[in-house]
Amino acid sequence: MQETKSAYPLRDKASDRLYAYSGRPLKDISAEAIAAGELSAEDLRTQADALRQQAEIARDGGYPQLAANLMRAAELTDVPNEELLRIYDVLRPERASYEELQRLADYLEDRYDAGENAAFIREAADVYRDRNLLRR
Repeated sequence: MQETKSAYPLRDKASDRLYAYSGRPLKDISAEAIAAGELSAEDLRTQADALRQQAEIARDGGYPQLAANLMRAAELTDVPNEELLRIYDVLRPERASYEELQRLADYLEDRYDAGENAAFIREAADVYRDRNLLRR
């Protein structure tokens, strides 16, 4: 469904179509449910579709960079947190070689179908190479 900025905020205007990573409807997630211990960690994780909807709204609102960030975030919702932290560490300047960054991009694309993130990492690898920020 194509979202526009008139659908913002989604929690108020589209909560019937939003779900947590666990599949729990967003309308069932509240401070009261948290306090009562009724929710799991998976109930508090964002689902990729919600991020894609936010990206559409951002794009419609004239914020293409924010939309791109949200689309990349949507691709990463299935990546375990430990792996995300490892990826973050590898992407820091002087932590990886050009070839390692290329392999990381390939891995994300192949394992998680994260093409936007893979393209972003490949671009970062080129910039790191040009600015002498690769591991020496």
